[in-house]
Amino acid sequence: MNPLVLLAFPISFIVTYWLTSSWIKVAKRSNILGKDLNKPGTPLVPEMGGIPVIGGVLSGLLYYVALNTFFFNQETYNVYVLGAIATALIIFVIGMIDDMLGWKIGLSKLQKPLLTIPAAIPMMVINAGQSTIALPFIGTVSLGILYPLLFVPVGTVGAANAFNMLAGYNGLECGMGIIIMLAISAVCYFTGSSWVAVMGGVMISVLVAFLIFNWYPAKVFPGNSFTYLVGAMIAVLAIFGNVEKLALILFIPYYLDFLLPLRKRMNVEAYARVNPDGSLELPYEGIYDVTHLSISLLKRIKKKVFERDVVISILVAEVIIALLGLMLYPL
Repeated sequence: MNPLVLLAFPISFIVTYWLTSSWIKVAKRSNILGKDLNKPGTPLVPEMGGIPVIGGVLSGLLYYVALNTFFFNQETYNVYVLGAIATALIIFVIGMIDDMLGWKIGLSKLQKPLLTIPAAIPMMVINAGQSTIALPFIGTVSLGILYPLLFVPVGTVGAANAFNMLAGYNGLECGMGIIIMLAISAVCYFTGSSWVAVMGGVMISVLVAFLIFNWYPAKVFPGNSFTYLVGAMIAVLAIFGNVEKLALILFIPYYLDFLLPLRKRMNVEAYARVNPDGSLELPYEGIYDVTHLSISLLKRIKKKVFERDVVISILVAEVIIALLGLMLYPL
């Protein structure tokens, strides 16, 4: 890979780090704060972290577009990268609207998936991805125009909304994003889609920079503008790299996080009950979230479970899932 391309990663990291540091100060002055519900006293923390993150994403991807245009003569890739940027911007705006309306007052469970559909349009009009898929016992099938008109929007909207579900604990969303992006980028690089891996590298650099501020104890919350953005970009990379099967495997915790609350008709929250010493207890008698499942399992190993324990356990589980998923691809 050309050294000039590798510069996209530190550029994305530095821009995100600087913007996040600046945003924390601005958010505090502007009273853009949210309660950290998994800590004693529910301290106020700056939120809407997707704002500095989108800046880092744009800086890295636009730098890559400039290289393709002026140095590498690879303008063909620019169509796809610019399509990804358009999707990122649209989904970011939708997430920011949800953030601005506020928790419990924002978009309803029906409005969220419906309003994220426009974010898939750029991917649809550029006919992103490959319309041929391999089905068990059937073989290779060409979906033709059904792929961009049906599978692309379903994948993009589904990933954006699913990634938004498993959230609310310091470092969880960011850590999950890093692991998923690493797995997808690795497969893309070793299977000949290095340009997709570059986009993944930009996202990973952005997420690592943001994690510095979002890890326990968080100095900034990601917000829906962040989770929608990262979820949609995961779908974009999976579509570009033709690794949708891997993405489906990597989202196993999110399927579980969707199924568990159904037992209570979605009228439950992921947040735990907090003890005065900061340790966590199950908020309900039953288990209705992946984080609740983590607390329950950890309680069998140690007497006191803290927020960091829950996050690390889920991230370790995702690493194991990612390694199993990677076994499907001959790297």
